[in-house]
Amino acid sequence: MRIVIAGGHGQIALRLERLLSARGEQVVGLIRRAEQGDDLRAAGAEPAVCDLESASVEEVAALLSGADAAVFAAGAGPGSGADRKVTVDKGAAILFADAARQAGVRRHVVVSSMGADPDHAGDEIFDAYLRAKGEADAYIRGLTGLDWTILRPGSLIDDAGTGLVRLEASTGRGMIPRDDVAAILAELVESTATSGLTLEAIGGSTPISVAVKSVAGN
Repeated sequence: MRIVIAGGHGQIALRLERLLSARGEQVVGLIRRAEQGDDLRAAGAEPAVCDLESASVEEVAALLSGADAAVFAAGAGPGSGADRKVTVDKGAAILFADAARQAGVRRHVVVSSMGADPDHAGDEIFDAYLRAKGEADAYIRGLTGLDWTILRPGSLIDDAGTGLVRLEASTGRGMIPRDDVAAILAELVESTATSGLTLEAIGGSTPISVAVKSVAGN
């Protein structure tokens, strides 16, 4: 498979690139700065410089051409203001989905956030983030021509992954290692069985492959 990952230098994306490349997949990671490329190559991915805040749909579609799956794992980051929550967490997610449709890449997996809601109230930056994520998710859910799955992890931690999770439409609050989020994504891109689902993920007691098959069968 050829898999294109937006936000290719992110903490989850780098983990995902390692997993996918170890399986023999052809992985392309979109990055904002060329100097990030060595980290992607070390993870087994091919870097492609593309700023999703300024690129056109056509430019991104060209990078997605021939891909079997697309993963949106980009984010404005914890140090950014409310304006970049709109341009990245919402705008870039919408742009990437539109580009995937234009390029004919049906399988589309989105890393969102637990609590994402277009109607979320509040004036803090995190409130703006949850609204932006919610608005992007709502847009993608309304698209035809995409086999989308939206993954909403709980609080992200850097502990080593356990390979055991709780993956459901609603899990309640909890923590989950970034390693395990990446492993869930690696399972999700392989199959369209979870298409049309919005899933929450936290640490749990079910092996990841079993958890993904379970929600796909519901």
